[in-house]
Amino acid sequence: MAALKENARSSLILAGKVLNEAISFLVFTILDILDFLLCYTYKVIDFIIEAEWKPCYCSSTKEAITSSGTILVSEQGESKIVCLTSSSKLHLEEISDTLYTRPSLVSEVSKSTVNELKRRKLDNAAVIQQSCERLKNGSVRSTFTVNSTIVEMLQGKIGGQKSHDLNPRWSDCDCKTCNSWSSSSKDSLFVRVDGAKENVQEDVIFIHGFISSSAFWTETLFPNFSKAAKSKYRLFAVDLLGFGRSPKPNDSLYTIREHLDMIEKSVLEPYKVKSFHIVAHSLGCILALALAVKYPGSVKSLTLIAPPYFPAPKGEQATQYMMRRVAPRRVWPPIAFGSSIACWYEHVSRTICLVICKNHRLWEFLTKLITRNRIKTYLIEGFCCHTHNAAWHTLHNIICGTAGKIEGYLDMVRNRLKCEVTVFHGEDDELIPVECSYNVQSRIPRAHVKVVEKKDHITIVVGRQRSFARELEEIWRNSTS
Repeated sequence: MAALKENARSSLILAGKVLNEAISFLVFTILDILDFLLCYTYKVIDFIIEAEWKPCYCSSTKEAITSSGTILVSEQGESKIVCLTSSSKLHLEEISDTLYTRPSLVSEVSKSTVNELKRRKLDNAAVIQQSCERLKNGSVRSTFTVNSTIVEMLQGKIGGQKSHDLNPRWSDCDCKTCNSWSSSSKDSLFVRVDGAKENVQEDVIFIHGFISSSAFWTETLFPNFSKAAKSKYRLFAVDLLGFGRSPKPNDSLYTIREHLDMIEKSVLEPYKVKSFHIVAHSLGCILALALAVKYPGSVKSLTLIAPPYFPAPKGEQATQYMMRRVAPRRVWPPIAFGSSIACWYEHVSRTICLVICKNHRLWEFLTKLITRNRIKTYLIEGFCCHTHNAAWHTLHNIICGTAGKIEGYLDMVRNRLKCEVTVFHGEDDELIPVECSYNVQSRIPRAHVKVVEKKDHITIVVGRQRSFARELEEIWRNSTS
């Protein structure tokens, strides 16, 4: 009887997987086509409203010299360093190839069509030959492979032009909350500071995850720290670049270098932070590792919550493997479906941002109305207060783009840092599986992994904030002693 039940269960699981695969293939094929159509739709709307074409990543990599004559893009180059005629350099090693290499049915068909058309364009061949001759003659120092969209975005950063476009795009929210940074002369992150104000003994930096904000910490943990902890520790919770109340520049590529620079400029330098504890969630764990590696002698403890670490199998490209793991193009579970849309579809995800983020005040009002104001809306605020440009580039350049670097970060933490490393994970996390935390432990054997039963990617913190606050205080005490 038990054997029959087990066989029936196995058959149902198999049938469910097959059904999920079939429905997913159909749904994502439709989304491939929809994203292709939305690409041209947005080009037209952008031109009508903003009077200029906006670049996107649907274009294939091209070989040409930009109109400014300062950047050479080569199909064959490997170095990701932009060499300018002024002999200055703009580093692009943090830009992920997943921004413009996302295989799909439509992209494969369109790619073959474009390749056929390219054969007939003799003028382009002449330009390419001229570019190669210039390279051989030494007039251009080196080349790199990069999408044409990045070239267009970089043109605004060359020649002493304005560093940031402060005006929100028509499809982004223009409310005071989302754009408070544009009216301020400060070019720094929004930072919430709590805890000790005098006689500060230690500092703690909290880094939130993807499409979230500092409220993830300030509305959960901060009110639950003990008086003793708040008299000793100074607590910093930042809104990452592009999220919450922090700057959301339209011309930023939101690379790991930019994120770290802003944390330094907004927290470490103005508050004269010399040593600190780090607490990070999800995507924030990658930034936490990079920050720890940059300041190995300053980190007193490192607490990672649901770190997205998927070691790439031998022979697989790390960035592409990471994208397939965090965004598997499946309709079930729902959180995987959402991450797949956010990661694979530039224009579909922009449409979702247009509906949700631009109208976040409406959704917050409806939530309060339906629940009769019984719940706080900080999670909705964190989910909605960002731009598509920020979410799109951060997702690809941080989560996917650093996939090949995380092992190096972990090895540096293991070998150069002496601080305590603790990893928390929800047993029911369907976005970042528990195996990721054990993968971290495999690189840092001294790391303590704590799996919390019946908790997922969000409820690992939300809903157990009181007990989690006590656990953090214990970690900080032990690291000090």
